[in-house]
Amino acid sequence: MTVIASSDLIAKLDHVLKAGSADLRTRMLQEVAGLFLDDAHRLSAHQVEMFDGILIRLTDDVELRTLTTLSRSLADLHLVPRELARRLANHDDADVAAPILRKCDCIPDADLIDIAWMRAEGHLCAIAGRKAINAELADILLLRGDGNVLRALARNPGAEMTSAGLAMLVDAAERDDDIADALISRSDLPHRVLVDLVMRSTPRQQARLLKLARPELRDTIRAAIDAGAARASASPPATIDYAEARAKVMALNNTGQLNDSSVNRFAIRQEVRNVVAALAQLASAPIETIAPLMEAVDISGLVIACRASRLNWNTTATIVSYRMAGRTVAPDDLERARQLFEGLPLSNAQRTIRFGSLSDLTAKRAQAM
Repeated sequence: MTVIASSDLIAKLDHVLKAGSADLRTRMLQEVAGLFLDDAHRLSAHQVEMFDGILIRLTDDVELRTLTTLSRSLADLHLVPRELARRLANHDDADVAAPILRKCDCIPDADLIDIAWMRAEGHLCAIAGRKAINAELADILLLRGDGNVLRALARNPGAEMTSAGLAMLVDAAERDDDIADALISRSDLPHRVLVDLVMRSTPRQQARLLKLARPELRDTIRAAIDAGAARASASPPATIDYAEARAKVMALNNTGQLNDSSVNRFAIRQEVRNVVAALAQLASAPIETIAPLMEAVDISGLVIACRASRLNWNTTATIVSYRMAGRTVAPDDLERARQLFEGLPLSNAQRTIRFGSLSDLTAKRAQAM
């Protein structure tokens, strides 16, 4: 190839970078990008790397419209300038970042995870449309995304779902028919999640889901509808009185003794009401938000509540392990919980607890299955 080695091109580049106007820089970027795109299918990895360095230098102080066009042009290529793609994917403007985030295979999962934590809905929705999304990334998108992000993930067969992620989508499906429809169409929907989805739907929604479902699922759906009707006619469970637990926790809090040590003791003694009241106090959350997490099959929500309470991992592990007599936590599940705990920023955990999205991450009702 002779284009990239052209002395005229290199000289022009140096001039543009040193003294060129914004318009000249833009024209130069378009010229070099055009040369790359014309030859991209036959370039070696080394040649792509050389283009990468030049294009990155030219993208500084270029108008957004030009960067957006460049991003769209690069997104579908098999061999993409990696550093340029990463820069575009991390761009503040979602229109610039979206094509790369949605289509480009060269963006590392670690970068996608960082972007999912830090960026807003436009970036998240683009990531949710990728052809393959690992479970960790999907959980972050579910935690931070709005309805558009959740709908995109529910419709995406390449998005791996954890039990916590599916629980969030089922919760959202109660308010969003499009999510419910997408879930019922997923081939990877576990039996217990399907049943949960149906039992928590209104009769109108149940009729629609039954119509949309694959034939092999319809008997399961009918059985879930019947079970839900039977449960609705049963007597409601007795309300648990947390007054004594609240008083004990408040007394500890007022004397500065509500901490890892005291909560750890509650957990070891399996004083569940005290643990619930302590988490509610420390996380500034209603008891009604915390209590179901102590019984849920999935432990992710409880782990997030502990993180929001500023407890350490040892106390969190004790709470998770001792929360219910006769229920043990598999070592693999505990390790995944530790990774969630240590990777979750405190501010995100507290926002999740305090603003009502925690129920979207946990299988609150899984214990009823």
